Amino acid sequence: MLIVGCGDVGRKIAVRARHRGDAVHCLVSSHASAARLRDNNLPALAVNLDEETPALDDLRNREQVFYLAPPPPSGTGDPRMRRLLDGLAHDRRYRIVYISTTGVYGDCDGAWVDERRPVNPQVDRARRRHDAEQQLRAWRSHGRGEVVVLRVAGIYGPGKLPLARLKNNVPMIAAHEAPWTNRIHIDDLVTVCEAAMLRARDGETYNVSDGNPGNMRDYFDRVADLYGLPRAPTISLSEARASLSPGMLSYLGESRRLDNRKMLDQLGVTLRYPDLAQGLAACRQPDQ
Repeated sequence: MLIVGCGDVGRKIAVRARHRGDAVHCLVSSHASAARLRDNNLPALAVNLDEETPALDDLRNREQVFYLAPPPPSGTGDPRMRRLLDGLAHDRRYRIVYISTTGVYGDCDGAWVDERRPVNPQVDRARRRHDAEQQLRAWRSHGRGEVVVLRVAGIYGPGKLPLARLKNNVPMIAAHEAPWTNRIHIDDLVTVCEAAMLRARDGETYNVSDGNPGNMRDYFDRVADLYGLPRAPTISLSEARASLSPGMLSYLGESRRLDNRKMLDQLGVTLRYPDLAQGLAACRQPDQ
């Protein structure tokens, strides 16, 4: 397999694959990242997808591709995806699993959302992901291979918690003004990625979440309580617009509850952490 964007999720996929005896190659954006992966016996190649099309002729036998790389930080399109697709051999068929975002649905005013809901990306970070999805579907329509899209909720787990924000007393809005949010533990996401590569139907899209939505205030409070930190100061939504970052405000401006039944039924996964309480308990390490 070829893993494009071998961060926390990609490394876990790669390590599991190596333990099974599968051949793995990682494509990352920096030479430092490639060196770290090679130090852990994971073959890696550094390619800047913002500037170059990767030369993948030596990786022609990597027919399974996990595309986990983020899009660029600005704009409404994803040229990184275009360059990667251009680098794949034209005389081979590939199966690509792509991690997208549930942000492509836009604000749903708290409604339950399944994969039949039309996309309506309202911020550029979601438009970039939607553009990547469209590129993949066009690539598939030309007979190049199979595509599975995973629209993933907020990822949490060890090292992926808002501890720095809590330690710095960054405020958060009250629960009654907070939108519905959805989450998935990183270990469950890796399991879903593997299941999607093995069992997903070609051309399908799957919502990836634990199926138990909450709100952002509750999430921050639970993390604070678990780690013995002060809860974030409470501000109103109107105050938040003047003090929180544009990125955080974009999340606060969208509310939806994800239906994950298609993921569970068609991919046959059993989540290890089906709710936030179990997932956060597993994040707490004895020495923390």
